[in-house]
Amino acid sequence: MSRALRIRTARAGDAQTIALYNMAMAQETERLPLDRKTVLGGVKIVLGDRARGRYFVLEKEGRIRAQLLVTMEWSDWRSAYFWWIQSVYVPPGDRGRGYFRKLFDHVRRQAAREGSCGLRLYTARRNRAAKRIYRRLGMEPSIYDMFELCGSKL
Repeated sequence: MSRALRIRTARAGDAQTIALYNMAMAQETERLPLDRKTVLGGVKIVLGDRARGRYFVLEKEGRIRAQLLVTMEWSDWRSAYFWWIQSVYVPPGDRGRGYFRKLFDHVRRQAAREGSCGLRLYTARRNRAAKRIYRRLGMEPSIYDMFELCGSKL
């Protein structure tokens, strides 16, 4: 097995790992337990339909060490897509090795090649560690606040 890092678009065989990482991230950041079957189903839908998004993964020694999901938001003001970064996860034992930075840089270059007008993401207000990382990558807080209406309130 190669010790080299490899960044690639995720494929169907990655669904289980991505789902587990998504569940771990929700538990860690929001103390939110997610239903495994639902998460796995959602991941498989994305992996089967590029219009819904694209997972990118960084692997080393045949194991996924970092992941993120990109979804698209059309901006009529800019006549281009914003790429939204979601489902960011690096397992605790793999943190601090620059894996997310490498993955982010790859996605940034890909977004530029494909004509994106920008990268956006959101993070939990209390997630100071993530905010520090995003600032070090050159991202800045947005001028927008986020509102939502979910679940039984729809």
